[in-house]
Amino acid sequence: MRVSDLDQTIRFYTNVLGLEVLERKVSPRGSHLAFLKVPNSEELIELTSFPPSGPVKVQEDLVHLAFQVESLDETIASLNAKGVKVTDGPTQTSSGSRFIFIDAPDGYEVELIERPPGVKLV
Repeated sequence: MRVSDLDQTIRFYTNVLGLEVLERKVSPRGSHLAFLKVPNSEELIELTSFPPSGPVKVQEDLVHLAFQVESLDETIASLNAKGVKVTDGPTQTSSGSRFIFIDAPDGYEVELIERPPGVKLV
């Protein structure tokens, strides 16, 4: 994901969502890169920033990340304690899943979803 301010975005994903920075480096072309690990997963997110290209403009409803949480109520309480606003939801689906959205830096949306027992992400 391309971001405008790498440090600000890293703070969001580490402080708000608990991701861990595994590595930071600068590419041969001068892009600043950070690789973040998702808790309890083998998934990685790569963030990249190239300030000379200008600020990132994310189109609304086009790009978002989704993370499964164990308890949406506890997650909402934690977000509130950190001053993070829920921008949509909570919403319940016909399968019993519940989800909310929050905004990450640059206008990326983050979906936080609680699945009922026995229902897995596809």
